[in-house]
Amino acid sequence: MRRPLAALAAALPLMIAGSAAQAAPAVTDPIGDLIVSLFAGSPPGTPDWNLKATLYHAGAKGVGSLDSLGCKVVAMRTAAVDRNLIPRRTVLFIKETVGLPLPGGGVHDGYWYASDTGGAIKGEKIDLYTGHGAASMAPMRKLNLAKLTVSKVGEFKGCPPAE
Repeated sequence: MRRPLAALAAALPLMIAGSAAQAAPAVTDPIGDLIVSLFAGSPPGTPDWNLKATLYHAGAKGVGSLDSLGCKVVAMRTAAVDRNLIPRRTVLFIKETVGLPLPGGGVHDGYWYASDTGGAIKGEKIDLYTGHGAASMAPMRKLNLAKLTVSKVGEFKGCPPAE
């Protein structure tokens, strides 16, 4: 039993790097699903929601620098949700965003913070904040209007962490 687990542990970074390089919304990641299910308490492959994504950025009409909690919006971390579906202060895991480039360098780990709401965000929709200016949306353009696999993985107090 130890040998298969050791092999799995050794191969996991390669599997994550491989799935991040593909980063297509239809890619399945059974190992990632299993890991997320351990934290979320749901069976593997069972997301809490399949939400239609839209993107938003600062500088857009009506978009300020603060979320609905009064916290500073954080590029590639702040998510606007319908609070009747997902409570604000929920930590979300969106597997389709794993491996995307972050503004400060590095790659996205898939974690987002439901700290914003919006008039057009009703029902099974999620609005992902990409940063300042329309150019900030480029790395995520392929996810715009796509159905994303969203799981609740926790809650946060105060404001989301700034990266």
